[in-house]
Amino acid sequence: MTNDNSPQPPVRWGILGTGAIAHRFMTGLRAVPGAEVAAVGSRSADTARRFADTWDIPRAHATYADLAADTGVDVVYIATPHSVHHEAAVQCLNAGRHVLCEKPLAVNAAQAQEMIDAARRTDRFLMEAMWTRFAPATDAARRLVADGAIGDVRMVQASIGGRMEYDPHGRLFAPELAGGALLDVGVYPVAFASMVLGEFTSLTAQAHKAPTGVDAQVAMTVTGPGDTLGLLGCSIEAPIPRRADIVGTRGSIALTDWFCPTGLVLHRDGADPEPMDFPHRANGFEYEVEEVHRRLHAGQRQSPLMDWQESLRIARTLDGVRERIGVTYPADRD
Repeated sequence: MTNDNSPQPPVRWGILGTGAIAHRFMTGLRAVPGAEVAAVGSRSADTARRFADTWDIPRAHATYADLAADTGVDVVYIATPHSVHHEAAVQCLNAGRHVLCEKPLAVNAAQAQEMIDAARRTDRFLMEAMWTRFAPATDAARRLVADGAIGDVRMVQASIGGRMEYDPHGRLFAPELAGGALLDVGVYPVAFASMVLGEFTSLTAQAHKAPTGVDAQVAMTVTGPGDTLGLLGCSIEAPIPRRADIVGTRGSIALTDWFCPTGLVLHRDGADPEPMDFPHRANGFEYEVEEVHRRLHAGQRQSPLMDWQESLRIARTLDGVRERIGVTYPADRD
């Protein structure tokens, strides 16, 4: 029998995709003890080799299939555009790899369900890489709410956005790449409201569209249990302030840069504001990596902070928003 105090074996990572977010993820990953990066996979040998050379990764694969088949990899981080998440994740799961997949988990709820079904069938770990959930400041906000620090929650306000250069062929604006503000950044306020309020009971949405037909800006309202409300917004055409507020009957919690916050301010009725700082050890990606390690070492296939049903609920909400604003993708017809 293994001693409970014995050191855990290292977790061997593979990186699928070599874009900017993969580089940012590597910074966080390298800050986690017990994390080893064994391989990287791309759609070309040149980009895979460049990424491997940059980060001193032993093996570079010229196809995603080759990375998925690499038996020296325990878990794959999927860092591709949204339109590839489903295909890549199912391929990795079927090959026996655990998967951490960037948000949104999939283009639509049907794809998300197929990914979950594949994880269940293959007995592999699958988690949406919603780094917001695992930041220490987010954890502190959850505990303050649970402890009644702001009374009963009545409303969540969360928005995020930036002005992106219009490129009809780029991943943010091309329908074939599942572009648009909602899937790129709008998933953050939706997931944040879901974390605080629970499952939504109603939803409204309005949008302004880019010339390609994808959403460039979206405003949403949601209703949660007990007639709680969420006011949510996202944009890729305007620099919306990145702030989230959890408002209760006896106070509120404010988080800035809340999609992966380093602090919060607690406002209690009749008291001075209480700032709380939770600086990252690296860049914020380290906490989702640690969560993957915890669950794998425990033999678990889901994270209670971001389980399969939560990801599926979020995917269904995003589908509902797109239905209301009239945005569809080729994957919706498949």
